[in-house]
Amino acid sequence: MKRLVPAPSATPAASLTDRLARGDLMAAACPSREVLRHVTSRWGVLVLIALEGRTRRFGDIRRAIGGVSERMLAQTLQWLEHDGMVDRRARDVVPPHVEYSLTPLGREAAEKVRALADWIEINLPRIAESRPRAGRGVAT
Repeated sequence: MKRLVPAPSATPAASLTDRLARGDLMAAACPSREVLRHVTSRWGVLVLIALEGRTRRFGDIRRAIGGVSERMLAQTLQWLEHDGMVDRRARDVVPPHVEYSLTPLGREAAEKVRALADWIEINLPRIAESRPRAGRGVAT
């Protein structure tokens, strides 16, 4: 027996509060946008990939991600920890020993951004080919 589903126009429009509670990325005030900014920032993507499948210390993460400053790495790790993507563990030893790893949520996010990063790497020649040539007045 086929179940009838009402057409989209037949369902009442959700209130802004309902949409914000659920998450509506296209809405300017959607709290999902902050998480999106953290996860998809240049450093957020690279931190998630660097922590895939392993626990690392701060210096190890920094060495794995060429070009990231200490300040940006610390800020990115804080954002991702706040969003529940990264677990920070401080070991009670001298000197202090802090380790970072992905939470289950972070592993899911890393899998998604890894797929995008892999797609970019595979398609980089096509992307470069599509870019305007230097000297045409368009910055590359």
